[in-house]
Amino acid sequence: MTQAGRSRATLIGIVAILLWAALALLTATAGALPPFELMALTFAVAFVSGFALLSLRGRAALAEMRQPLAPWLTAFIGIFGYHALYFYALQTAPVAEASLVAYLWPLFIVLFSALLPGEGLRARHVIGAVLGFAGTVLIITGRDGGAGGTGAVTGYLAAFACALTWSGYSVLNRRFEGTPSGMIVGICGAVALAGGVCHLLFEATVAPDAKQWLAIVALGLGPVGLAFLAWDHATKHGHLPLLGALSYLAPLISTALLVATGAAPATITLGLAALLVIGGSLLATGIGGKRAQKPVLE
Repeated sequence: MTQAGRSRATLIGIVAILLWAALALLTATAGALPPFELMALTFAVAFVSGFALLSLRGRAALAEMRQPLAPWLTAFIGIFGYHALYFYALQTAPVAEASLVAYLWPLFIVLFSALLPGEGLRARHVIGAVLGFAGTVLIITGRDGGAGGTGAVTGYLAAFACALTWSGYSVLNRRFEGTPSGMIVGICGAVALAGGVCHLLFEATVAPDAKQWLAIVALGLGPVGLAFLAWDHATKHGHLPLLGALSYLAPLISTALLVATGAAPATITLGLAALLVIGGSLLATGIGGKRAQKPVLE
């Protein structure tokens, strides 16, 4: 792919990151719905809306959902596995610490991408990702007020597996750059079915009210729908080290939205975290830096 095409794909990935920034606020708006029920409903909305869009493009577009087993399993395990592990981790371990462990995935993307042919991993990508992670430490611990107790070891292990699952999927997805992103619509349908089965097996159904339905639809159209289509395209064609470093903008913007809506207080800690995340992102993008930089691995 040309440099212009890679830059365009990276910008599309940033769209996914911005959509994920709304995940916490919309999830909070959804209230106390059981996690697998919420997964089933939101991914069902993503599937229906995605199917409608593909239908407008004709049968050839709908055929994009039928792809070989390898890319299908990779995407399904990545998307369903990430959410299942994340929900389990937050239910069995202190929220702040579990969230922090789960948010190792952008750093893992930066590091794992060095193993891919044609990817240049530069020192600024690594340093930017580390600064972003440090800022996320402040964001999560500051937002949740820290966590007391040791928590369940299995919860921490699930959070770590969550980070490995999403970063592994994001990097391995580069192997399937010839697979159309329309396949993700079918994946959303499969995740909705799997989430529904898990809900029936492990949870009691809660009927959503009008406000919760609005949150479910918004989640399905944005952070759960369009975001995954954008991320699929970006990880196949964009600059992975840069996407990994920029992913730390998601928890920063997420917390800013919570503050703006009154769901979380503004603190000095948040301001320091913002400086770390924004500084790390600027460093990773090379803004204000020299054009010629020595790569760590290229």
